[in-house]
Amino acid sequence: MNDRIVISTDNARVLRGLLSRRSNARLDAEHLDDLSAELDRALVQDPSELAPTVVTMYARVRVLDLASGRRQELTLVSPGEADVSGGLISVLAPVGTALLGYRTGDVIERAMPGGIRRLLIEEVTQPAALASESRTH
Repeated sequence: MNDRIVISTDNARVLRGLLSRRSNARLDAEHLDDLSAELDRALVQDPSELAPTVVTMYARVRVLDLASGRRQELTLVSPGEADVSGGLISVLAPVGTALLGYRTGDVIERAMPGGIRRLLIEEVTQPAALASESRTH
């Protein structure tokens, strides 16, 4: 696993906005601290330079839980857009923060509610790719 995540300048701007409102978010303080730590170690790149295999906000991500064998498809979104039942995971949720900036093939290991989880990122589909898919069908 690469120790340094990569995020787009657009994502960095949105995420720093979330962090700037941290005084109003007492309930999310721990999650905001985790996000801040991720941003501090991130390599920020122009979106045009980002590989399509990098997990960004609004990317659809298929992960495999290495302990249970369970696969999930998730989309990272801002906290107000989260809908767990629809697979829309807040970037502030432990799994959302953990996935951000990693790539297809990476294994992340993170403490989450319920214990340590090891997830293999099997596939990442970027939002622009989703839009072009829907125009061709």
